[in-house]
Amino acid sequence: MSLSSSARRLKSTARRLKRAVEAERIAFWRSRPVRPDQVLYESFAGNGMLCNPEAIFRHLLADPAYAHLTHVWAIADDDAIERFRAEFGSDRRVSFVRRGSASYRQALAVSGWLINNATFPTWFGKREGQVYLNTWHGTPLKLMGFDMPAGAVQSANTLRNFLMSDYLLAANPFMAETMYEGAYRLTNVYPGTLIEEGYPRIDRQRLDAADEASVRAELERSGVALDGKPIVLFAPTWRGSSFDDPEDNIDELAAQLADLQAGVGDEYVVVLKTHQIVHARAASRPALARSLAPNTIPTNVLLGASAGLVTDYSSIFFDYLATGRPIAFFTPDADLYSSGRGTYMPLDTLPGPVDADAAGTGRALAALLQGAEPHPQYASWAERFTPFDDGGATARVVDIVFGGAREGYRARSASEDGRKRLLVYLGGMKPNGITTSALNLLGAIDHSRYDVTALLPKRRLSTDPLTQARIPAEVRQVFRIGGMNGSKAVHLRRRIDDWRGSPRTPGTEPWHENLWNDEWMRVFGDARFDWVADFSGYGPLWTTLLLHAPAPREGGPGPVRAIWMHNEMASDRERTVNGRASMKRGLGAVFAMYSEYDQLVSVSHQLTRLNRAELAQYAPADRFRTVRNFPDVEHVTRGARRPLSDFFAESDAQFEAADQEIPPRPDWYEALQADEGELRWFVTVGRLSPEKNHARLIRSFEKVHAAHPESRLLIVGAGPLRADLQQQIDDAGLGEAVFLTGAQRNPYALLAASDCFVLSSLYEGQPMVLLEAAICELPIVSTAFGSVYGALPDGAIRIVEQDDDALAAGMTAFLDGDVPAATLDVDAYRADVKAEFEALLDR
Repeated sequence: MSLSSSARRLKSTARRLKRAVEAERIAFWRSRPVRPDQVLYESFAGNGMLCNPEAIFRHLLADPAYAHLTHVWAIADDDAIERFRAEFGSDRRVSFVRRGSASYRQALAVSGWLINNATFPTWFGKREGQVYLNTWHGTPLKLMGFDMPAGAVQSANTLRNFLMSDYLLAANPFMAETMYEGAYRLTNVYPGTLIEEGYPRIDRQRLDAADEASVRAELERSGVALDGKPIVLFAPTWRGSSFDDPEDNIDELAAQLADLQAGVGDEYVVVLKTHQIVHARAASRPALARSLAPNTIPTNVLLGASAGLVTDYSSIFFDYLATGRPIAFFTPDADLYSSGRGTYMPLDTLPGPVDADAAGTGRALAALLQGAEPHPQYASWAERFTPFDDGGATARVVDIVFGGAREGYRARSASEDGRKRLLVYLGGMKPNGITTSALNLLGAIDHSRYDVTALLPKRRLSTDPLTQARIPAEVRQVFRIGGMNGSKAVHLRRRIDDWRGSPRTPGTEPWHENLWNDEWMRVFGDARFDWVADFSGYGPLWTTLLLHAPAPREGGPGPVRAIWMHNEMASDRERTVNGRASMKRGLGAVFAMYSEYDQLVSVSHQLTRLNRAELAQYAPADRFRTVRNFPDVEHVTRGARRPLSDFFAESDAQFEAADQEIPPRPDWYEALQADEGELRWFVTVGRLSPEKNHARLIRSFEKVHAAHPESRLLIVGAGPLRADLQQQIDDAGLGEAVFLTGAQRNPYALLAASDCFVLSSLYEGQPMVLLEAAICELPIVSTAFGSVYGALPDGAIRIVEQDDDALAAGMTAFLDGDVPAATLDVDAYRADVKAEFEALLDR
C-alpha cells in the first residue's frame, strides 16, 4: 500500500471515529431530561442574534412573566460572540454556545423551547417535551420550496424542519398560504399551528431618536462615514449559483454600489447590507468595507434608521413597507432571474420604480425621497403584506407560543382538503424496473382524490436528476437525509436482529420502539398518513420505518400498511451472484415483518398465487393482493421516437465544452447505424444478474446465429455479471453479433430499432419490459416462468420452455414469420389496474 493511500485511510478512519464520538454525545444528551425552562435560539445558522428570534428573545428577557426562563444562543460568528458578551456577559439568565460544538449539540438535545429562523442540522429530531417555533426569515418574492427549479431536493431539510415545528410564523396570510401551505406542501400533513400576527423583527424598526443615534454611531465605529446624512440602505439578495465565482460577483457589487451612490447624490449615504452568506467576502474588500453595515446590527434596526431602501428580489422590502418610506428595485438580471429562480409576482407590479441601471435606480429613489408622488402600488402592497405590523407582533407571538393564548388571535391549523393521505417509499431510484413501476404508479394516481408523499433516500449520486424529474409535480417529496440518532450499542443490537432475520416489531421492546419513533420524527416530524407503502420491498430499514408510522390524529387505528413484492420473493432471497446470496439476510428480515403489514402486493395474479404459497409461514393468505404494473405509454412512445444519436448528445457536448476529441461510438451503435435493413435484431432489457439468465440467452442465440448469420442481439442493462457475459460472448466468437450496451436512460429507442423482444428469465414479477415491448408493437419470445402467464393478453407472447433449445426454437420461429407483433389495449389495461390499486386505498 502506498504512503498516500495509508494517509487517506488514516484520515478516513479519523473522520469516522470523530463522527462516532459525536453520535454518542448526541445520544447521551438525548437520553437526559428536557429542561422545560430553557430556550435555545438560532438565526441564520449562527450568524448572530438576528431576525425574529432576537426580537422574541428581547421581549421574553424583559417580561417579568417569563423571568424564570434561561436563554441560550447558538452563535458561530466571532464578531457576534464579542457583541453578545459585551451586552449580556453579566446576565446569568443568558449564555451562548458555539454552533456545531458539543455544547450546541447538548443544548439542542435538552432545551425545552427551540426558536429558529432557518433550519437545525439534519441529525436533529424534536424530542417529546420540546416546543419548536420556526419563524422563517421573510415573506418571499422569489419562488420557494417545490416551486423552485429542483426545489424538492434543495428544500429537503427545510421541509423536515417545518414538519417538526409546533408553530410556524407567517408575516401575513400570503406567506402562510403561498409559502408554507403551497410551496412547502404543508396542506393536509402539517398538524401544528400557523401564526399570522405580523413579524416580531418588524417591531424592531420602530426607533426613537436615541435608538437611531445609536445605530448611526455603530455604523461609524465600523468605518462607515455618514457625515450626518440620511441613509439609503442597499440590500441585494444572494443569487445562489452566481456566487460560485464570488470574487467576480464582489467586483460587480462594488461597481453597482458606486453607481448607486452617484445616482442618489451627495445628499445621502448608501450603506450596503449583504446577505448573510456573502458578508465575510464583502468585508474583505476595502471598496465595500467602507460602506458595509456590520453583521452585528440587526437588519430591521438598520431599516428603521434608513430613509430609503434599494433592493432587488430580497424579502427585506416586505418588512420595509411597514415604515411607509420609499423603495426602489435594482434588477439588472431580471429576465435571467425570472426564467431561472422565478418570482411570485411580476417585477413590473412591485411597489417602487424598477430599473436595470444602478445609477438610474438611485436617481428614481432620490426623487421619491425629495417629495415626488408615492409609487401607485405602494399603499396596496403595504396593506396586503404588513397588515398586522403595528409594533405589537412580538407580544402577540409570545402570548400564543409561551402563554398558550388562542382566543382573539390569528393562529390556525394548516388547511386540509379532504384527500386521503398516501405515503410511498419509492426505493433507491436506480434505473431499474422497480423505479419505472414506481414512477408510472405516481403518474397514474388520481391526485384530485389522493394527497401523495414520496419518500426517497438522499445520498450522494443516489438519484438521477432526469429520473427524479419524472415524479409528478403534485407529489410531495420527503427525503431521508442524515442518519439515525441513538448510541452505537443500540444500533449494533438492531443490526444483529436484522442479521438473524428476526427484527423487532412495533411495541415489543421499549428501546426499539423509541429508536424508530425518534427516526420517524426526524424524517417526517408530526406528519400523519392514512396509507403507507414500501414500494421497494427489499430494505429492512425502510420496511421497519414505515411500520412505525403513527396513527392519524383523527383517532382510530394506525394507517393501512402495504408492501410490494416485485418478484417471486422466495427465489429472490436465494439468488446468488458470484457465489454470494447477497439478499438472503436482508430479505429474511423483511419477510419477518410481513405479518405486520396489512397488504402484501404482488404485481401479477400468478405471482400473487406463488408468493401466497411460498411465503405462507409469514402472513395470512387474505393479505396477499394483486396490483399489476402501470405502463407509461406516453413516456415509452416519446422515447421510442427519439433518434439513436440522442444517446450521445449530452456527452458530446461535454467533450466539446472541454475542447476534447469526441470518442468513437460503441460497436452496437455503429452496427445499428450501418444496417440497411439486411439484419434481424433481437433485443432484451434487464439487469445483468442471475435471475435474468442472459447466459442461456447467449447460448440460445449462438444456435440461432449459426443458422441465421444475419441475426443480431442487443442486451441492454448493467449489473454484476457484465464481465462474465462479455467473456462468454468473446469465447463463443460472437463479438460482432451480440452487444452489451450497458444501462441506457432511453431503452425505448433501442426497442424501436429492433425487430423482436426476447426474455430468458428464470423468474420475474411482472416485467415492465413486456408491457413496453408490447407498446412498441414488437413480437415477443419469452421463457416460461410463473408471472409471464397473464402478463399480456393470451397469444401476445410466444412462451417457450426453460431450456436453451426451446428458446432458440422460439427465436427461430420469429425469423420464420411465426411470431406476430404483440398488442395491448392500453386504455382497458390501465383502467383495470387503476381499479386494482384503488381497491387497496379504499379499504
